Amino acid sequence: MDLTTKYLGMTLRNPLIVSACGPISEDVDNIKRAEDAGAGALVLYSLFEEQLRLDTYELHHHMTHGIDSFPEALTYFPEPAHFRLGPDGYLEHIQRAKRAVDMPIIASLNGTSMGGWVEFAKQIEQVGADALELNIYYIPTDMHLSGAAVEQTYVDIVKAVRSAVSIPVAVKLSARFSNIANMVKRLEEAGADGFVLFNRFYQPDIDLDALEVMPKVLLSTPHAMRLPLRWIAILYGRIKVSLAATSGIHTGDDVLKMLMAGASGTMLCSVLLKHGIEHIGVIEREMRQWMMEHEYESVTQMQGSMSQIHCADPSAFERAQYMRALTNYKPA
Repeated sequence: MDLTTKYLGMTLRNPLIVSACGPISEDVDNIKRAEDAGAGALVLYSLFEEQLRLDTYELHHHMTHGIDSFPEALTYFPEPAHFRLGPDGYLEHIQRAKRAVDMPIIASLNGTSMGGWVEFAKQIEQVGADALELNIYYIPTDMHLSGAAVEQTYVDIVKAVRSAVSIPVAVKLSARFSNIANMVKRLEEAGADGFVLFNRFYQPDIDLDALEVMPKVLLSTPHAMRLPLRWIAILYGRIKVSLAATSGIHTGDDVLKMLMAGASGTMLCSVLLKHGIEHIGVIEREMRQWMMEHEYESVTQMQGSMSQIHCADPSAFERAQYMRALTNYKPA
């Protein structure tokens, strides 16, 4: 039975990809465990643009603080062994991960401005990352900024990064565009080699005792996979680049559904935080069991078989299915 798949031009042993999950990918031993458990590839935790800026500001402070006091006060300069910029640490982590495992290592950048993306993307390529995932997290709050201008920001970032590196570049997208299909097509034309659908941004909460706005991380549940499932099925065959599914993938059945919709990779995070890294092997065994029972010999045999262009009822992914679901629902 052949579970190999093509993602971003890379051949993976299977479509099970560990997504950008800090608790797993920050530790090289965990990255090794993921490969041993059967992961096809791993996306490192995201490096945030704010970290790059903060580290730059801190270095500037240490390098300039007290310079007017005494021109030979060299103790004001930080000791190299005790002060390291975040970008350097991330680059070193990529190198350690590459030395430790054979599966592809995909770096992840989370930012909003052009300069930081491009410069660091170059360095990521130089240290040996197999691919780069752009996790564009942009919350426009300017009432005078149009949706068209926001979308153009995404396109410009992808164009700039694509022109700077030769490794594959995937874009991890939000579902909050007025026309997802148009946005994906524009980003493909800008040079994206693939898309990860969809980013599940964490929302703030309010602590009623402390009266503070607090971040709150909620792990995904299986029902979250319905949205990426729909859009991967709609997009499959209409674009030429890779599609990966993320959010809500917890079982072998979930992976199989995404593959049939048209995904070439499935991202795992919440399920591994709940059940441990070794659960990758459980998901793979569930896949193999189903494929054996239904006489599938390979992953490629099923990819896209239930996408919109191959589905007996293409309207099932659009408005007609929405109306049918409401009219057929029977309350308890």
